[in-house]
Amino acid sequence: MAGMNLVIPFLPLYIHALGVRATADVERWTGLVFSASYMVSAFVQPLWGRLADRVGRRVMLLRSSIGMGVLMASMGLVTSVWQLFALRALMGSVSGFISAATALQATQTPTEHAGRALGTLQTGAVTGGLIGPFIGGVLAEWMSLRHVFFVTGGLLLLATVLVVLFVREQYTPDPKAAELGTADFFRMIRATGVIIPLSVVSLVLQTGYQAIEPIVTIYVRQLSPSAPHLTTLAGAAFAAVGVGNLISAPRLGQLADKAGPEKILLWSLVVAAVLYLPQAFVTSAYWLMGMRLLLGLAVGGLLPAVQAMVRRYTPPALQGRAFGYNSSFFMAGSLVGPIMGGFVAASFGIPAIFFVTAALLGLNALWVSRTVVAGIHRAAAD
Repeated sequence: MAGMNLVIPFLPLYIHALGVRATADVERWTGLVFSASYMVSAFVQPLWGRLADRVGRRVMLLRSSIGMGVLMASMGLVTSVWQLFALRALMGSVSGFISAATALQATQTPTEHAGRALGTLQTGAVTGGLIGPFIGGVLAEWMSLRHVFFVTGGLLLLATVLVVLFVREQYTPDPKAAELGTADFFRMIRATGVIIPLSVVSLVLQTGYQAIEPIVTIYVRQLSPSAPHLTTLAGAAFAAVGVGNLISAPRLGQLADKAGPEKILLWSLVVAAVLYLPQAFVTSAYWLMGMRLLLGLAVGGLLPAVQAMVRRYTPPALQGRAFGYNSSFFMAGSLVGPIMGGFVAASFGIPAIFFVTAALLGLNALWVSRTVVAGIHRAAAD
């Protein structure tokens, strides 16, 4: 995930170097280019998830890391913003590393430790995704932007080597589960009353995350226009959320094993909604970093809670498909968020994004209390 997100801080600068000059156009193109891979990935994730249930999740890890590594390195050779957009979209068609890793982890972990295990895995994913831009910002200070794409491709291929050397899977596919049709699968997950609402939670959560991520560099420039080392400072603003996740995700995952993941999910949504609001009023990039650190502490338990509940309510032989569909909604949020953020910023200013995100998370918390939490309590009572 560090490699996947390493290019974010200087993406607007790279788009500008490719010939896009007006600030509003750079903001819009940044949102579109950043979300291009998620645009395609949102559709293919269920297909990869179903294949993972048939052939195993480790194979999917290797397929994804090799494909993304080659395509990421190729982005350093583009000569127009349209080529960059096309390669990002193509990279989405081979993605699926995190959903396969989540399904593998879920099937190899005892139920009583699922929250903590998935929280630890999520620490790597989210922290890598948010500390990666810091590394990218530093690299962009002393090498050309194109060369950073080559380094990023190397990191993704390094993930392939790590999987080959260290990841083991004990999994025997269930032929009956593999033959289960899409309609029957949807009837099964709809009957739980939990899986579909959790997918919507993933959609809203990632929409809020990604609405601001692609244009943090522009916001940092507005807050601290005379600050030296702009890309490094923007990368640090990204990394602040990752540091918070690094601290809180395993602990909140362990707490979810004891108190129930639905409670962690609900309260994390409420606190995150509140913490987005002050980011609209900060007066320097350093205040922004502080608020994003607090946000990272609050949201560290969100995705592990969602994943723990998907694991709990899905048979092991179908978890690849279930996590694939959940990942599809997650990727859809990665598509909607940057586009929404780019157009809101261009129309109303960057601070407006934080108000919109806070409202989305607050409404989502209300909906979770009325669907997921209430449904789990009704099932327990029955």
